[in-house]
Amino acid sequence: MDVYDVIIVGAGPIGLACGIEAQNKGLTYLIIDKGPLVNALYNYPLEMTFFSTSDKLEIGGVPFISHNPKPTRSEALEYYRRVAQSKRLNTRLYEKVESIEKEGNIFSVSTSKSEYEARNIVLATGFYDIAHELNIPGEELPKVQHYYKEAHPYFGQKLAIIGAKNSAVDAALECWRKGAEVTMFIRGSEITDRVKYWVKPDIENRIKEGSIKAYFNTEVKEILANKVRFTSPDGESEIENDFVLALTGYEPNYSFLESLGIEHTKDEVRKPLYNESTMETNVKGIYLAGVICGGMETNKWFIENSRVHAEVVMEQIGG
Repeated sequence: MDVYDVIIVGAGPIGLACGIEAQNKGLTYLIIDKGPLVNALYNYPLEMTFFSTSDKLEIGGVPFISHNPKPTRSEALEYYRRVAQSKRLNTRLYEKVESIEKEGNIFSVSTSKSEYEARNIVLATGFYDIAHELNIPGEELPKVQHYYKEAHPYFGQKLAIIGAKNSAVDAALECWRKGAEVTMFIRGSEITDRVKYWVKPDIENRIKEGSIKAYFNTEVKEILANKVRFTSPDGESEIENDFVLALTGYEPNYSFLESLGIEHTKDEVRKPLYNESTMETNVKGIYLAGVICGGMETNKWFIENSRVHAEVVMEQIGG
């Protein structure tokens, strides 16, 4: 069996950037992902527009030309497909990494389809794969979704949206404009400044005029087949409901990290431990790259400010 210099887990933009840097260093490498190319981006809402401009999403020196001031999901998918194809990146898609074990200086990687060996591992798995669960009765009902794709299914329906981050606000506005009766349940007292600055006034005005109903300082307690029960400053109450979008955020795969022996801070951020100058974790030979580095602080790292991780990691491995 060939031993790769490095196996990269995750074929998102940063995983691809790591593959490109490995090529530039003359390293043998393999990129593995359980889903399609840039799986997280593929699962974004169909009409999503990025916060960043296209030049900040570029990797490998390949220009990203967008027809809009802010690129769309479809443009990003086209761009990263073109990068992977033009760079002839060595990828294995729809292949889940099931375990990684270290014997001496070699890592044995078992996947759903094969087995590989490598001298180094880079984890670029992001945080979008696992949703924060509400841990309330009824969360398992088919009417409850933790990911939002498009507005059409909710036309003419009573839709509850739990959360107030960008994904929740975007879904609320789009579904309302496509004919849904939208009610938001928000733990805080207001729409935070973390919401995109050009969207925040829109959602605030829709709430103020009553087009979108919002309960602040509120916690959902139970989801029923045709109702949602919640506690607000006015006490316990319930409303009629057809569908629920629980857009309460996402988190890294901590169980996978722990299985590798990677430690994390014990506070609520749960940041994986790594050397910021080398990106190497407390497990020698395992590196982090991309948004996974922030743990639960999912607003710290993005494509544009974590692209440099690829260069840092491959400089360590290639050096």
